[in-house]
Amino acid sequence: MSLLEGIRIALGSLIANPLRSFLTLLGIIIGITAIVAVISVINGLNLYVADKLSNQGPGVFVIQRFGLIANHEDFLKAARRNKRLRLADANAVRERSELAAAVGSEVHSSENLSLHGEEIRNVDIGGITSEILEIEPYDVDGGRLITASEVEHTVPVAFIGADVADRLFPAVDPLGRQLRIGNRNVTIVGIARKRGSVFGFSRDNFVKIPISLHQRIYGVRPSVNISVKVADPSRMQDCMDEARLILRMRHHLKYDAPDDFGFLTAEGVNTLWANLTSIIFRVAVFVVGISLVVGGIVVMNIMLVSVIERRREIGLRKAVGARPRDIRLQFLIESVVLSSVGGAIGISVAWALTWAIRTFSPLPADYPSWAPIMAFLVCGSIGVFFGLNPAAKAARLDPIEALRADA
Repeated sequence: MSLLEGIRIALGSLIANPLRSFLTLLGIIIGITAIVAVISVINGLNLYVADKLSNQGPGVFVIQRFGLIANHEDFLKAARRNKRLRLADANAVRERSELAAAVGSEVHSSENLSLHGEEIRNVDIGGITSEILEIEPYDVDGGRLITASEVEHTVPVAFIGADVADRLFPAVDPLGRQLRIGNRNVTIVGIARKRGSVFGFSRDNFVKIPISLHQRIYGVRPSVNISVKVADPSRMQDCMDEARLILRMRHHLKYDAPDDFGFLTAEGVNTLWANLTSIIFRVAVFVVGISLVVGGIVVMNIMLVSVIERRREIGLRKAVGARPRDIRLQFLIESVVLSSVGGAIGISVAWALTWAIRTFSPLPADYPSWAPIMAFLVCGSIGVFFGLNPAAKAARLDPIEALRADA
């Protein structure tokens, strides 16, 4: 029996019983749709994180009070142990580090801003030194950046995000206009180019002001984030060790005491994210695997029913010279084709679902090119594994008894 003939017979059986075929394939369709959709979402999120979340660039790290903490227990320990970082800490790193090309400081608050009856909520008010706008990727759409002199002399100026400009100044040029922040009026000197959103949260809803002005408005209690750009990216770890030593000396830590601050790097964010998505993927594969196993069992049961229904056909084929291996191959081909058709439908549904997620939700799903190949390999394996028993049963049928069964 040829492969093409086996495929033709299998497709003919599917077309002859469309409802039974659909119900047979339902488990495989759901399983393949779910696993490919999950892969698409995770793949899209990975690309999104690499592009937008970990965008500090090569040779940049941030020193924070906490850094990257993966569990609640570690956070509680760090909250008791870690001191708030101050401008003096940033100045110490700037003055003593030999490997840093630039050191900037930033502190954050949140406030609702309004102007002429228009309000924008939860605006990130960032107090910065002038180096921050050079270390972090803020492109200027209009005006200029905040200068070191303005930070030093606490000049009331602001560099605003595109959302703030669009919402509060919809019909006029914001440059040179006044904006009320806390108890101070600030003059807008620059507008950032639009950066888009992350998981539906805008990255353009911010106002940057001199850190000295921020501390006058909001006080000095918030911990300062220290951004460091390394002169030679290949020596980033050496620069981190240098900054660690400087801060440990400033904080008078014993040699065996843990750091009371943390580091945030693009590599660290990517590693944490990769660990998280790998856990999500393993859980998803386990859950979806149950659906695929159920689908495989249904395929096996239908194939066993097909063996009973087609005993006369099997008997006739054996009577005219078909060998057991020909019968076995025929039923294996039918099982694989049945599973593969379910996989093809699942792949198509997953593609449509990925498009819908990417179009109508904030999740950045990306359909991977290798997903169909993986899905067909899984479906083929299911067809072979769950088709072995029915194929073997068909091959073992005695032709005389098989012909007598429908007589």
